[in-house]
Amino acid sequence: MKIVVLFLSAVFVSLAWASDVPHTVTGDLEIQPFTSRDFGNTRNLRILLPSGYHDMTSRHRRYPVMYLQDGQNLFDAATSAFGHEWQVDETMERLWAEHKVEPMIIVGIDNAQEKRADEYLPYRDEKFSPQVTNPRAVDYGTFLIDEVMPYIVKHYRVKTGAENTGLGGSSYGGLVSLYTVMHHPGAFGHLLIESMPLHIQDGHLIRDAQNTKEWPQKIFLGIGTKETNSPAMAEEHVNWTRKLDDVLKAQGLTDQRLKFVIAPGAEHNEQAWADRFPQAMEFLWSK
Repeated sequence: MKIVVLFLSAVFVSLAWASDVPHTVTGDLEIQPFTSRDFGNTRNLRILLPSGYHDMTSRHRRYPVMYLQDGQNLFDAATSAFGHEWQVDETMERLWAEHKVEPMIIVGIDNAQEKRADEYLPYRDEKFSPQVTNPRAVDYGTFLIDEVMPYIVKHYRVKTGAENTGLGGSSYGGLVSLYTVMHHPGAFGHLLIESMPLHIQDGHLIRDAQNTKEWPQKIFLGIGTKETNSPAMAEEHVNWTRKLDDVLKAQGLTDQRLKFVIAPGAEHNEQAWADRFPQAMEFLWSK
């Protein structure tokens, strides 16, 4: 395990690691405190580098990059909100070793904690309490495109262009990822969206999708059959995701570009997203 914490401009940011949960990081993870110009807050960027990134033999090599929301929950159980993580680091190490996907850089963008819903929501969610009165997903997309991505391009050896750039997230993180690709066409070629509450504003994002003309080259949709404790609500979540799948197919996305997975018994948590992550990455980034 290698964790490098880099402090920029003498700004100290607590990692807020839970003392009673052991660290579970595998591989080469760098943690960069990053202050947003637009939001005015500081969060960590967690950058997982492929094996050999710092070797002299790789010094001229550039890599595709995948940006994922809720960075705290991706790599380390000690930083995850619920003590479970997506196991992105373990999964990528295995996929690279098995040559199932090419080496790439994974950038986990920490959420804004108590302001998470404010930044991720494109529209008000009537079922969320307390209510978010000023959803800022449009600003989050600008933050991602104009602040985070240029920073990564400047400081890391990444390939540019949509074919080399992916975006993803789960729950509200999935909503903001979907919203961002629709409002920034041509910026991302790979999209991973998990367990989205598409019911908000009576399916507003579905209507947005019907009017979207350009989609990433590959899209992975995931949902479980037990996303909530209510069987009726859980079925509703699946049906909303089916509607999105239908919209994408109607717009010409074939099985080579679109994969929709309904996982029997899977809940709305990091373990479920960790279970589907290998399948998602192989589909999105297969060599």
